[in-house]
Amino acid sequence: MSDLTDQPSAHEEPHLSFRTGWLRAAVMGANDGILSTASLIAGVAAGGGDRVAIVLAGTAGLMAGAMSMAAGEYVSVSSQADTEAADTEREKYELEHNPDSELEELVAIYEFRGLSPDLARKVAVELTEKDALAAHLRDEIGITDLSPPAPVQAAVVSALTFAVGAAAPLLVAMFAPLTGLVWSVGLATIVALAALGALGAQAGGAPRTRAAMRVVIWGVLAMAATSAIGALVGTTL
Repeated sequence: MSDLTDQPSAHEEPHLSFRTGWLRAAVMGANDGILSTASLIAGVAAGGGDRVAIVLAGTAGLMAGAMSMAAGEYVSVSSQADTEAADTEREKYELEHNPDSELEELVAIYEFRGLSPDLARKVAVELTEKDALAAHLRDEIGITDLSPPAPVQAAVVSALTFAVGAAAPLLVAMFAPLTGLVWSVGLATIVALAALGALGAQAGGAPRTRAAMRVVIWGVLAMAATSAIGALVGTTL
């Protein structure tokens, strides 16, 4: 199967979709690390916890979250890889035992996309002669080499970026004055989330302001909810 990232181009037009695999894992890991740890710290602080309890909760959240992210990404991406492998084997079988039917499938696909019947058949025949399996995986199923599943990479990137993200609010909780700690953590978290959202958008070639606002809004809501719950539990226990 050919690598789509190596296809020639008549002009310079960089595309960044090949980054989606590791970029999604990195941004998700860092975002979750910042937000979940900050929310946990804010909840404990709002409930009246002392410095030891706050830092302990944040540290435990960092370790648990990093391992959870690694396991979740590995299982999720592995499942995707297993599904794609099964589809690939199924297509190999069909091409070996029903080549005529498979050719007609390609013809129908290209006609549906707007090619005339004659041109659709010509394209289907030529692509089948070049690499029938690649043509069917790409045009029938939607599997390409643009962003192949990489379970270990996704797990490692998610765990590391979660830990790095979680370290930001945890460091604030360690050294900021205990009075007003919720506000200090909240402000640091908003800045970190905005920077992360803009950085992730820039790496993927997307609008930075919209991405930053999106993560900030959800971050504020999450911290507000956990702070309110922490304060409620702290006053009732």
